[in-house]
Amino acid sequence: MANPREHELHYPLGDALPAPGQVLDLLPGVRWVRMGLPFALDHINLWLLRDEIDGRPGWTVVDCGIHSDATIANWEQVFAEHLDGLPVLRVIVTHFHPDHMGLSAWLTERWQCRLWISATDYNLARVASSSTVGMGGETAAAFFGSHGLTDPDSLAKIRARSSYYPSMVPAVPASYRRLLDGLEIAIGGRIWRCMVGYGHAPEHISLFCEELAVLISGDMLLPRISTNVSVVDVEPEADPLSLYLASLQRLLPLPENTLVLPSHGKPFRGLHARVDQLQEHHRERLEEVMQACAAKPCHAAELLELLFKRKLDLHQTTFAMGESVAHLNALWRAQKLKRRLEADGVYRFSPV
Repeated sequence: MANPREHELHYPLGDALPAPGQVLDLLPGVRWVRMGLPFALDHINLWLLRDEIDGRPGWTVVDCGIHSDATIANWEQVFAEHLDGLPVLRVIVTHFHPDHMGLSAWLTERWQCRLWISATDYNLARVASSSTVGMGGETAAAFFGSHGLTDPDSLAKIRARSSYYPSMVPAVPASYRRLLDGLEIAIGGRIWRCMVGYGHAPEHISLFCEELAVLISGDMLLPRISTNVSVVDVEPEADPLSLYLASLQRLLPLPENTLVLPSHGKPFRGLHARVDQLQEHHRERLEEVMQACAAKPCHAAELLELLFKRKLDLHQTTFAMGESVAHLNALWRAQKLKRRLEADGVYRFSPV
């Protein structure tokens, strides 16, 4: 959903965007790369940080793009024209989702360098690259069916998506360097502090540089759309929304003038305002869910029109279903709603 309070944010680069295979210089030693994606969210932002490791000058890459011929071709153009003749020294991945993790194996092999990522997301990526997690296959179809998505055509398409993750992340590097909350990394003579975030991914790592007042936010803080926060079949009783909202609060001690580098959308200032906007957005959605469940017991599928006031394709529907369950689970785990498994095998929620 587009941000109705976007006017409260400031975009210092205006509408400037790097073309495929090109870069934009944001700050000394910080370059912006943009790669295409084959779904409604049609791009991902990637970052180049000037670096030196063990006396070798070069670059750190932050996030990778999906594994595709087009993305590989764009990276090769960046390597040829925008690295100043220097190598990639390491690859940092904020979290395991395919648009961030997809080319990690190719990049680390191409440059003989190490992947840096949280342990949770590394290991989940290894599992998911051989068996889709959350977005396809029999277990995903059964999970969505238990929350009211009973349309046979949609369920058949979800069952058929068993190769969803492996198609974009066919391989994961065999070794990695672990990122932890609070870990400080020296990149190009500057210190970048790891900040863990929960809810969107199991152990998402954002990077903050106090010297530059820059936050590489990954997917934890996006300017125009709300971050997807979903329950998936491997953890069906999870409460990721409460974890996500608590993680947002941990960003508030950062300076208000912080330049936020998001994975989707444009670099912006207004971190505190954006955190407030997202908190307000989810408060409103939770209130709407409570009201709907008070009117009659509801399952997740029938709340889609309430939570997402637009037509959804199948790709968007799977994410929307996960988010609908996340709002219900947050209220259920807070003991504001109770759930009942009805005779049709569907969970319905009503006030306690």
